[in-house]
Amino acid sequence: MRRLLAVLLLLAAAPAGAQGIPEAQRGTWAAGDCAAPGALLHVTARSLARLPAEGGARLIRFRALRPQDGWAIGTGGGAEAPRVMLRAAGEALETIEPDAKMRDDRLPGDAPVLRWTRCDGPPPTLALLHGEGLAFLGALERIEAACQTGTAPDCLREVVAVGDVSGDGLLGVAEIARLLRGAAWALAAQEGAEPDTLAAAAGFGGLAAIAAARLMVEGLDYDGDGRLSAAEMGQDRAAFPTGAGAAAGRPVALDALADGVGLLRRLMEGLAGP
Repeated sequence: MRRLLAVLLLLAAAPAGAQGIPEAQRGTWAAGDCAAPGALLHVTARSLARLPAEGGARLIRFRALRPQDGWAIGTGGGAEAPRVMLRAAGEALETIEPDAKMRDDRLPGDAPVLRWTRCDGPPPTLALLHGEGLAFLGALERIEAACQTGTAPDCLREVVAVGDVSGDGLLGVAEIARLLRGAAWALAAQEGAEPDTLAAAAGFGGLAAIAAARLMVEGLDYDGDGRLSAAEMGQDRAAFPTGAGAAAGRPVALDALADGVGLLRRLMEGLAGP
C-alpha cells in the first residue's frame, strides 16, 4: 500500500481503455430476490464483478469490448483472457460466460444464459461487505481515464476527486483508508476470494489501512493541516524539476550521504511493514 501513489502515477503509461459497457447495463444486479440474492453482479464501464452468496468471487476488468449479434462481449486480461457476454432483456440483464476455448465465431456455444434483476437497494450485510470495493472499481476507472489521457497533475486531481468524500478538495486519513480498503477488496475479488475472505480483505481497513493512510499523510502533508492536496501529492512528482541548482560550490561525494539515507530507508521499511 505504501506504493499506491507511485502506482497511480504509472497508470499514465498504460494503454487507454476501450469503449465502455452501455450505461443502461451498468449498476448492481441480483440473481433472485434482491433481499436475499443467490449472487450479485456489479457492472461498471469496464469491469464486471460476480459475487455469489457461496463460492468464489469473479472480477473481470475488460481490456477489449465489441458488439456481436446484439451482445456486448468483454474480454479480460491475463493468459486465459476470460470473456463475458452481456445484453439488455427488457428490465433485466442477461449474461453468458462462454468456455475459454470457444472460438469467437462460435459464441456463445452451450454456456447457459443467466438472468439478472436490477437491485437498487441490497441488504445491509451485502452493502457493508461489498460497498467500498464496488465503489473503488468505478473510482479506479476514472483514475485510469485521467492518468492515461492527461498529465500527471490531471491524474492526481482525479485521485483527489474520487477519494474526496467530504467535498473539501483534500484527502484526509479516513478518505485515503477508504481507497485502500476498496483496493484490498478488489485484489481479493480478482483472486476469486470467497465471502469470508472478502470480509477479511475489507476489514484490512480497520487498522492496517488507517496506519498506511497516516503514513502517507505524514509523509506528504507539507502544510501540516492533516490532509493531502493534489499539489502536495504531486510535489516533485507531477513535473520534472527545472534543474536550476547553483553554480557556486563544489560537488561533494554522495557516498557521504549513504549512512543517513540507509538509516532513513530502513526506518521507513520497518514502519510500513512487508
